[in-house]
Amino acid sequence: MQGVSTSTAGFVGLAERGPVIGQPQLVTSFADYRRIYGGYLSEAGYGANRFLPYAVEQFFANGGSRAYIMRAVPGDAKAAEKTVGVLKITAASPGAWSENMRVTVQPSSKAKSPVFAVNGADLTLKNSDGFNAGDVVELYDGSRTAYATIKSVLDKTVTLDAPCNLNVADTTVGTSKYIRTCEITITARLDETVETFENLSLKPEALNYAPVRAAKSELIRVEVLSAAAPAASHAPAEKKDDKKGDKKDEGAPAPAAPAPAPAAGKITPYDLCGGTGSEMVLILDGGSNGSVLTATADAFLGKDDGPGRRTGLQAFQENNNVSILLIPGVTKPEVQSALVGFCEGKKSCFAILDIPMDLQKTNDVVNFRDMYDSTYAAIYHPWLQMFDAGAKRPAYFPPSGAMAGIYARSDTDRGVHKAPANEVVRGCTGLSCNYNNGEQDILNPIGVNLIRSFPGRGIRVWGARTISSNGLWKYLNVRRLFIYVEESIKANTNWVVFEPNSETLWARVSRTISTFLATCWRDGMLAGTSPDQAFFVECGPTTMTQDDIDNGRLICQIGIAPVKPAEFVIFRITQKTANGEG
Repeated sequence: MQGVSTSTAGFVGLAERGPVIGQPQLVTSFADYRRIYGGYLSEAGYGANRFLPYAVEQFFANGGSRAYIMRAVPGDAKAAEKTVGVLKITAASPGAWSENMRVTVQPSSKAKSPVFAVNGADLTLKNSDGFNAGDVVELYDGSRTAYATIKSVLDKTVTLDAPCNLNVADTTVGTSKYIRTCEITITARLDETVETFENLSLKPEALNYAPVRAAKSELIRVEVLSAAAPAASHAPAEKKDDKKGDKKDEGAPAPAAPAPAPAAGKITPYDLCGGTGSEMVLILDGGSNGSVLTATADAFLGKDDGPGRRTGLQAFQENNNVSILLIPGVTKPEVQSALVGFCEGKKSCFAILDIPMDLQKTNDVVNFRDMYDSTYAAIYHPWLQMFDAGAKRPAYFPPSGAMAGIYARSDTDRGVHKAPANEVVRGCTGLSCNYNNGEQDILNPIGVNLIRSFPGRGIRVWGARTISSNGLWKYLNVRRLFIYVEESIKANTNWVVFEPNSETLWARVSRTISTFLATCWRDGMLAGTSPDQAFFVECGPTTMTQDDIDNGRLICQIGIAPVKPAEFVIFRITQKTANGEG
């Protein structure tokens, strides 16, 4: 059995941009975060809700390596968009961030070939590679153009949706006549991020249908409002030479009836894909961050609209990798209570809470802490002074982001059984207030983990307690050790399901789990001088009745003796006389 990770953190908060529905996104560095979610948030623009990017940065600075991010947005946030005919381009996520984005649309073609023979709607091509059913194609006979849609392709024969009335067949080498596909290429640019989607079709039946091909974009979403119908033949007076790039006269238009104008609200392949070949530059508008300064609890807690549609904190229902959860800087009781309740319900996550920065008096801190009681959460105070890279000056930040990084660092260096305390807070240059030993003696026993400054030893975490009134679960490393053991056993015993529920299976299960726990004991995670003192595993007639077996239940009872931290170190010194008396 292999132990599960305990150092992966999950963050919920406001961000400049990024997805707001579905699965939280994995980032493995702060540069990763910035690429997906944007940069720092200003105090003027976001107020007390600006701390997500800073918390993620502090997480990685303090030893974290993996984090899942879920962006929260107020209900009135809007995504910018732009509609050109049947083509609608929308920013991939709500917010005013898209004002700095530029989207270009230009004609393109993924396939071109001379035509050797025409038989009604069937065209024999020199090379049919790249031509697919559903493609809109341009036909050119040397002076006139027409557009059609491919119904099918078989070997070198392309069948159109209507007979070809142009004389496009020509076996002469270097002929100017051709058939080519009509597509568009969309490019989205935001700062240093450039996404290009080449040869997109507006036809839903095409393999390169624009909305499908661009669905994974981090910047835009593409929608075709209605099917683009092929246009009638056109006869441009001038045409660019494909080889030389210069313009030449291709002859006067044929005496046929003029092509009808595009229908209102539509863009034909000629207008969008074939025409002059010019590039359109789109600037999306209408994007809004919404009321980020006064975001309510709903923005952070999100909604459970089912798989793939969850938002905010609820999105972590679909994530089984995260073991540490936080909503940095958001100290609304309704948000923190929901976060704690979420972790208690999931039983595989541990919550880190912040206390409002302006609560500094001991009584005020005690009153705030007394709102909660849980073995699945810890609370830290005071706030940390760090450099604000966005505002280019020092500022105070909630400690939860740095603490998540310290949890990860301690887990990696020592193991989840080691209390993440007496650890230096990297990047911290000061505290919002300094507590002394007397105040520590009041706050620590009730579960307020202080961060303190010690002369010559830097700024360190000086507490490792949960916010539980149950003495058996007062140390957070004990709860996190149990989460680790429980989740590791769950993850590595799926092979048991549907096996014959017999003595052979009971013995295998007991042996597998005992081997894992023996490894934990050797690594110092469990107390006792022998495995028998550290744990027990029972699976068999003592744990199951015949009714359990008849109803398909296998019950295994496991007990472990966790190690406790040396929270109080007491040295007793006595005086010894020359004759040995003390």
